[in-house]
Amino acid sequence: MGIRDINIQFFRGVVVTTEKNIRIYYTKAPVMIFGLLFPLFMFLSFYLGRKVDLYFFFPGLLAMSLFFTASSVGPLITPWEKQAGTYERLLSFPVSINTIILGDILAGMIFGIIVNIIVLVIGLLFFNYSINILFLFFGILLASFCFSSLGVLLASPSASSPSHIMMFSSLIRFPLIFISGIFIPLGNLQGIARGLSYLSPITYLVDIFNFGFKGESDISLIVDFIALFMFSVIFIFLSNWFHKRNLMKGL
Repeated sequence: MGIRDINIQFFRGVVVTTEKNIRIYYTKAPVMIFGLLFPLFMFLSFYLGRKVDLYFFFPGLLAMSLFFTASSVGPLITPWEKQAGTYERLLSFPVSINTIILGDILAGMIFGIIVNIIVLVIGLLFFNYSINILFLFFGILLASFCFSSLGVLLASPSASSPSHIMMFSSLIRFPLIFISGIFIPLGNLQGIARGLSYLSPITYLVDIFNFGFKGESDISLIVDFIALFMFSVIFIFLSNWFHKRNLMKGL
């Protein structure tokens, strides 16, 4: 088998895995709850009863929406399939761990992009932004890939119960929300709080969105895109390492 045939088989495996995930997991209750309802309820709790200028906060809320939606599919797939006994069957096909990981990432990425575009269109109907469509497009594309990679990484622990993984993923995702400059603008953060904000990949998307909507940014846009790319590489590397380690242990 030549290199070209191997590449075709690899990409075909990624596409088939992605299609399988879309058909099965998009309508699962945990995805709907953690991907759609949670960001909606967080938005309502942040907005209701407060004098909040949504024109100013919409870029951050859009980033939060993309984060939750793109990272909600990945934590469900692996534990659900391990619980159902289909994970081992999937590995018996001519696919590799890399194929499965990329298929899971693409499924979360597509889900996040679709929902985020809907939220974006609704926001543009209510607010008169002069948007930079190029930065928004590449920001959504790269960030959805990054956040979906994080979701797949969160599914790496050996627990076979989806509820345990979803609880674990919430313990990771919620702190990232509160240190990312969504509720408190990055320019207002000082000292330790400012330093912690750089550890959250959402911070860089918020900065890209602020520039794309309002022409303002607190971080260099080059740094924003490089940071999201580096976070993606780290998440994929760790996902690959944890999944292979669990296979070697028979988990």
